[in-house]
Amino acid sequence: MLIIDLDPQGNASTGLGIDRRNRKLSSYDLMVGEAGVAETALETAVPNLFIVPSTMDLLGVEMEISQQSDRVFKLRKALSSSEAMSFSYILLDCPPSFNLLTMNAMAAAHSVLVPLQCEFFALEGLSQLLETVNQVRRTVNPQLDIQGIVLTMFDARNNLAQQVVNDVRTHLGEKVYHTLIPRNVRVSEAPSYGKPAILYDLKCAGSQAYLQLASEVIQRERQRLAA
Repeated sequence: MLIIDLDPQGNASTGLGIDRRNRKLSSYDLMVGEAGVAETALETAVPNLFIVPSTMDLLGVEMEISQQSDRVFKLRKALSSSEAMSFSYILLDCPPSFNLLTMNAMAAAHSVLVPLQCEFFALEGLSQLLETVNQVRRTVNPQLDIQGIVLTMFDARNNLAQQVVNDVRTHLGEKVYHTLIPRNVRVSEAPSYGKPAILYDLKCAGSQAYLQLASEVIQRERQRLAA
């Protein structure tokens, strides 16, 4: 499996233990065509998991490629190589705001996985995101679909959190994963140790929930491929 970190903050890279000093090549080089997946992908502590790390250079990508006719398809082109195609799954970690990096990810992806915090304001952002996906589908990637919505930061003691869960499930039905990711101190601590939660504390409630979610994601992906 390969993760491509497209967020200039590089949280996915840091959380997987990739020191900033070791990011000699990054997703920036991949986007501008100066290096391929084979040169930029780094091995992580998780078996069979590689990542193309992010650096702050990504902040300049939009300005650098904005005038190019294929600016929306830079990532799709980079992922058409034999090195990229050798991975069973490629996950694209996007920045929180919609920009040219996000558009490149949606143009290259087969489906979108949406994390949604169980808070009121997150619902407003969700409707905007769904419209963005529809717009991308109409213009640059007709195959793009929403594979699922992940409800995160769930606190069973909070009535509002349960209301958000009920509202999302009512409106989006089977698009919402069954697994709820709970608020969990051990999951919050893990990035500061440069480890994913499942390596930091496999037995904690958060890690167990993410393992259950991974099983759901793989099952849905198999159903998509079989359709």
